Amino acid sequence: MSSALVKSLDALGRWEQLDAVIGPVQRVVRGLPLGRFRDVLHGLPIGHPLHPALVQVPMGAWLSAAVLDVVPGTRRSARLLVGVGVLSAVPAAWAGWVDWAEQHEDQMRTGLVHAVSMALAIGLYSRSWVHRGRGGTHGKLLGFAGLSAAGAGGMLGGHLAYRQGAGANKAEPVPHLLEEGWHPVGRVEDFPVGEAVRRELGEVPLLVVRQAGGEIHVLAGRCSHLSGPLTDGTIADGCVTCPWHGSVFRLADGANVAGPATAPQPSFRVRVEGDGSVYVRLPGAG
Repeated sequence: MSSALVKSLDALGRWEQLDAVIGPVQRVVRGLPLGRFRDVLHGLPIGHPLHPALVQVPMGAWLSAAVLDVVPGTRRSARLLVGVGVLSAVPAAWAGWVDWAEQHEDQMRTGLVHAVSMALAIGLYSRSWVHRGRGGTHGKLLGFAGLSAAGAGGMLGGHLAYRQGAGANKAEPVPHLLEEGWHPVGRVEDFPVGEAVRRELGEVPLLVVRQAGGEIHVLAGRCSHLSGPLTDGTIADGCVTCPWHGSVFRLADGANVAGPATAPQPSFRVRVEGDGSVYVRLPGAG
C-alpha cells in the first residue's frame, strides 16, 4: 500500500499534461509587482522558506476546530478557529505561490496539485464558517471535509519538500564533501579579470572570480536554491546572478542579497603564493 502511494506521488512530477496550466500561471505569479516583498515571501530575511512556517497557523487552527467539533458547547470557539484558519491561509498561499514559480518542472507539477488541494480546503472551510453561523451540522461536515483536503495537501507538500527537495539548501552538503586545509585551484593568470571561471575541488564545482584590484573570490559553484550553475551567471557590482532563477550572491562572502535563494553560498578563503599559485580553503570543511 505504502509503495503504491509513493509511486502515485512520484507520478505527479511526471504528469506533463499539467504543463499547459503551469506556464500561464507561472507568468502571472512572476509578473506580480511585489518588489522587495517577493524576497520576504521567499523567506530571505529568516534564512529559509517562509511558506512552511506560515502554514502552521491555518493547519493548527483547523485541526483545533475539528477537536472542538466533538466537544459539546464549543460551537462558537470552533467557528472562530475556522475563520482564523481561512484568513491565515491567505499569506501562506502567497508565500507558496512565489516559491512555486521558481521551481523545477517536476516540483511545479506536484506543487500545482498541492495548491489545488489547499484551495479546495480553503473553499470548504469558508463554506463551513458560513454554515456554522446558521446552525445545524453542515458546518461541521464541511469542516471535516476541509480537514481531509488540507491533510492531503499537507502530504503533497511534504513530498514536495523532502522527496523532491523543494526549498532545501542545495549547498549545505558542500563542507561535508571537502577535506580540510588548503587546496590548489590554479594560478592567478588562469583567472581573467571580471570573468566567471569554473574549477572543481573533488566533487564540488567552484566559481572563481578575479576582481580588477587583484582580489580573488571563490564560492561554491552550484546555487543553494536549485543547484543552478553560477559559472554561467552574470558578474556585476561585486555579485553573481544565478542564470536559472535570478538569485543574487555577493562574491566577497557568498551572502544571498536577493532570492529566491534563502541560503548563502559557501565562501572560500583564498591565498596567493609568491609564484602566483592560488590556494583555497573552506572554513568548517571535513
